[in-house]
Amino acid sequence: MVRIVIADDHIVVRLGLRALIRARSDFVICGEASNGREAVALAIEQRPDVVVLDVSLPALNGIDATQQIRKTVPDAEVLIFTRHYDEETVRAAIAAGARGYVLRSESDEQVVKAIATLAQHQSFYSGQVWDIRLDPTADYTNGANPASTLTAREREVVQLIAEGNSNKKVAQMLSISVKTVETHRAAAMHKLKIHSTADLVRYAVRKKLVEP
Repeated sequence: MVRIVIADDHIVVRLGLRALIRARSDFVICGEASNGREAVALAIEQRPDVVVLDVSLPALNGIDATQQIRKTVPDAEVLIFTRHYDEETVRAAIAAGARGYVLRSESDEQVVKAIATLAQHQSFYSGQVWDIRLDPTADYTNGANPASTLTAREREVVQLIAEGNSNKKVAQMLSISVKTVETHRAAAMHKLKIHSTADLVRYAVRKKLVEP
């Protein structure tokens, strides 16, 4: 039995995945999440075989969620299921540890095949992902996330601020002090050479940390 966690902030997408998965007698859903933090928590709690998640997730984006899942639950494979397939995003996902990347435009059969393939600890990518000329022989899993020069914590802070949270709220969500949030925020803005919250939001949208 293949145990699966699905994570997407759009209920319609989760409903579609739920229907696909439940149609297979050898698949079972062991958890559903609407943001990246929930996905990580469910993966740790349920120890699924495959986690299916989007790149753009609230609270914690799919790239960083993938990295945390692969670090804390190494036996769980991550399948990125998204509409985004630019080269930077694909490489970032693979660098984070995702072994599968399927577009929402793919057929139901391809999605099912991707889940089954990952459950066997083998890679699976959409044809359009290969079309961006991603080198299939290259190993991106040990490289730094090319999506940004920020640390994982700085990306978390940037994403949460871009989602409209105050420094105090971010501190509560991450269980750190407000001063630490301000330090991460300032470090991120310095690295990115930006000087306003509006620019920070634009950066987060451009890097798909938040939806426009």
